[in-house]
Amino acid sequence: MSTFFFYVMVIITAVMLVYLYRVVRGPTVFDRVLGLNGISTKAIILIVLIGTLFERVDMFVDISTGYAILNLVGALAITKFLEQRGETSGEERS
Repeated sequence: MSTFFFYVMVIITAVMLVYLYRVVRGPTVFDRVLGLNGISTKAIILIVLIGTLFERVDMFVDISTGYAILNLVGALAITKFLEQRGETSGEERS
């Protein structure tokens, strides 16, 4: 069973690299924010999978829940900042 989890973790890490490409090369700020949210979501899944491997799901679910709340608050803060700054078109500023 741990081999299965290993392959799932490798696939999720590969997906995180795709999101990282979107964060680095994203044409707009909104693409970068979405990329960061995608990376955070996949990191939460990885944390739960690690908890399953160590047979301590209860502890790792608590950690992933805290990380999810931080992800939500961070996304809301960035969105509020961009709204106040006036970037609603999604274009880069020079």
